[in-house]
Amino acid sequence: MSSAHCESIRVLDSHQHFWRLSRGDYSWLTPDLVALYRDFEPEHLLPHLAHCAVQETIVVQAAPTVAETRFILELARSHDFIAGVVGWIDFEKTDAPDVLATLAEDDKLVGVRPMIQDIPDPSWMLQPSLTPAFRSLIDHGLVFDALVRPQHLPMLLQLAARHPKMTIVIDHAAKPAIASGAFDDWARDIERLSRETAAICKLSGLVTEAGCADRNTLAPYVEHVLACFGPARIMWGSDWPVCELVCGYVEWFVLSRTLLAQLSSSEQAAVLGDVARRTYGLESTRKN
Repeated sequence: MSSAHCESIRVLDSHQHFWRLSRGDYSWLTPDLVALYRDFEPEHLLPHLAHCAVQETIVVQAAPTVAETRFILELARSHDFIAGVVGWIDFEKTDAPDVLATLAEDDKLVGVRPMIQDIPDPSWMLQPSLTPAFRSLIDHGLVFDALVRPQHLPMLLQLAARHPKMTIVIDHAAKPAIASGAFDDWARDIERLSRETAAICKLSGLVTEAGCADRNTLAPYVEHVLACFGPARIMWGSDWPVCELVCGYVEWFVLSRTLLAQLSSSEQAAVLGDVARRTYGLESTRKN
C-alpha cells in the first residue's frame, strides 16, 4: 500500500520497539529467535514508516530495566517521529514512586509497563505492596500498559476496580491463543473488561499469536475487539520488530487496513492514530 492510500489520516503506530543487543538486558532475546536477534534502531524503521505514511510512533520497553527506558527516552529526544515512550520501573521496590517521578520529568514518557506476561504469579498485579507505584503512575498522568495474557484478564478487572482513575491500555488484545484456536474464554473476559472498565485495547501483536498473517484466521478476533471496545477505544500498533517473526511491517499494516475496511473514515482515523494521541496525552500538556 502506498502512502497515498492513507494521506488523509494521521497515522500513529502505538506500539513498536527498538533494541541494541550490546546493551545486554534483553534476557528473552536469544539467538534462536533468528529474525529478531540483531539491532533494530530508528534507521531500520524509517523506510517502513515512509512507505505506510506513518507519521509518529510510541516506543515501548523491551527489557525490564530502567536503563533501557533511559535508552529509548534518549532515542526519542533525537528523533521527532517518536511521540512518546512507554517505559519500565520495578513496581516492587519501595523507591518506585521516586524513580517514576524522575523519569516523568521527561515529557516523552507517556506510560509504564511491567512485563506481567513473564511473571509466574498471575495475581502479581494485585499485591498490596505495588499500590504506591500505581498511585504514583496516576499522579503523574501516565498510562498503565498491561502486557497480559488471557489468564490475567480477571485480575486486570480487579486492578481496574481498585484504581478507577488509572488509564489502562491492554497490549495486543491480551494475546489470545489464536494459533490453537482458543477463543471463548478470552472473548468472554475481554468483553467483560470492555464493559466494566474504561480500558483501551491495542490492535497489535495478533499475527505473532496466530503464527500467520491470514485475514480469515485473524478476522474473528479483530471483529470481537471491535464489537467490544468500538473504534473510540482501540489503537493500532505494529509490534515491530516482533511482527517480523511472521511478517514485515508493511504486510501487517496492509492487512490491518483490510481488517478495518468496514469502518468509516473517521473510525479508521480513530483506530490509526486519534485514540493513541488522546490516551497518551499527546495533544495536551501532561500535568506533573
